[in-house]
Amino acid sequence: MTIYNAPHQDAIFVLDQLVGLDQMAADYQLEDTSLELADVVIQEAGKLASDVLAPLNAQGDKQGAQLVDNKVVQTPGYAEAYQQYVENGWATLTGPVEFGGQGLPHVLGTAVNELWHSANMAFALCPMLSQGAVEALIAHGSDELQQRYLAQLISGEWAGTMNLTEPNAGSDLAAVACKATPDGEQYRIRGQKIFITWGDHQMTSNIIHLVLARLPDAPAGVKGISLFLVPKFLLDDQGQPGELNDVRCISLEHKLGIHASPTCTMSFGDNDGAIGYLIGEPNKGLNYMFTMMNHARQAVGLQGLSISERAYQQALAFAKERTQGTNKEGRKIAIIEYPDVRRMLMAMKSGCEAMRALAFTAAADIDRAHHGDQAAKARVEFFTPIVKGWMTELAQEVTSLNIQVHGGMGFVEETGAAQHYRDARILPIYEGTTGIQALDLVGRKTLSDNGAVLGQLLAEMQTDTQQLSLTGEPTLIAIATELEASLEVAQQVQDWLLTKASADRKLAGTISFDYLMMMGYLCGGWLMAKSALQASEQMSQDNRYGTPFLQGKQGTAQFFAEHYLPRARQHGQTILGGLTSTFALTIDQL
Repeated sequence: MTIYNAPHQDAIFVLDQLVGLDQMAADYQLEDTSLELADVVIQEAGKLASDVLAPLNAQGDKQGAQLVDNKVVQTPGYAEAYQQYVENGWATLTGPVEFGGQGLPHVLGTAVNELWHSANMAFALCPMLSQGAVEALIAHGSDELQQRYLAQLISGEWAGTMNLTEPNAGSDLAAVACKATPDGEQYRIRGQKIFITWGDHQMTSNIIHLVLARLPDAPAGVKGISLFLVPKFLLDDQGQPGELNDVRCISLEHKLGIHASPTCTMSFGDNDGAIGYLIGEPNKGLNYMFTMMNHARQAVGLQGLSISERAYQQALAFAKERTQGTNKEGRKIAIIEYPDVRRMLMAMKSGCEAMRALAFTAAADIDRAHHGDQAAKARVEFFTPIVKGWMTELAQEVTSLNIQVHGGMGFVEETGAAQHYRDARILPIYEGTTGIQALDLVGRKTLSDNGAVLGQLLAEMQTDTQQLSLTGEPTLIAIATELEASLEVAQQVQDWLLTKASADRKLAGTISFDYLMMMGYLCGGWLMAKSALQASEQMSQDNRYGTPFLQGKQGTAQFFAEHYLPRARQHGQTILGGLTSTFALTIDQL
């Protein structure tokens, strides 16, 4: 088994025991979907990840994308890898069948995407953005735009991007100044966008930019933003890329990490204006763009898992090989035998398993929502900021632990541990910072519905906790005890939020980060507890996993309960204290 496919058994366990993939396929009449298919697909994806993408990762870090003669030239080997990715049909995995996709569930695509980002996050960002563009066009594009652009985006023949940020409009999209002037049935786009991931490259014959801009008569603020499709090359009468549009990359950012992923400053309309096409209705662009942004937020959360898994595998391999000291018989001891190293490896492994469980659970709710399940829609909206915020914050710790396990060698670039740490650092920032996710969770996802979805989630956790307690198994009872203590604090936080924070926006914003992190550790602990319970049931019958794996699931669940769940209580207690000291100093005193 290849190293970057190592988590495939855990992925199958989550798809089977937590997601219920076979039952989902039966419920929604997904005749081509099954757990057996998922097993084969994940293993095959692991081969491409390990054999093709992973070897390019360090090279991309050393030799990133370059801007040459007004064109972005990608890292050597990336174009060939992308073509192999496309030719093997990976880009079409979850796309609609009517546009050439395979129509497989989003949750299976999530399991596969984990492998791409583990192997080479800088590379995987390109198809990730294309998938987001596809989602936005499916949801909001006219029939004409769908017919002209979707098939090639889904096949991977063309790539997609998301153009939001401007020099004076970062998270505050109300300040977007890019202009769109009507020109018959099309528009002329003029303005500049910054931090555009894979904004230009030579790997595809066209790049489809989704761009936020303002019409001449648009109202001020976010209510006056429209969404436009702006192709790099205009299509000819046969629907093929023809004339170069008035859009180009004018600079590349020099970044801490993900060097092979070009982060572009894009200029639209330096000459006659870039030709663009309105998506949906005027002045509703921000709502439309949230379709793409929410897809990206879950995808970035998945990147947190992916880079953590890559770091864990590297740390595990190093700990098995690196010797330090001798035992009484004079035998050299591998550092994996030392308690503190074992603690770090368990923290990494249990953290990865919890993140995987949450990412797949949220992805499955997206599938259920697509089939009309309104409760699943509300749940995935609640999960999205947690997936994006908590998982990317935890990735900072896990990738840092990888360096610590390596000791001094981890601080040396040649080992590669530092690259994973640097690459991971962007994750809590782009597609909405952790602070923005936290505000979204406390405001739009909790206070706005008076805690309805939160209450349902906590009730479900309580039911599962009681099931654990009734098993009579010491390990499961110990997990239940930790989960019960965290749940009690979370329920206190729920009452506190609904009585105090709703009346004080500054207070809600002050405690929002701790609320997000509390819910992250709580959700992770809950899903790990469910995994331990399912593992126990599987051990009592014939199963596909084997006793060592199932015992391992219980072990990592217990470690998560002992090591991480107390953090949920700590964050909860911080919330209940109100954090009044946050504004204890004046600006001059800071």
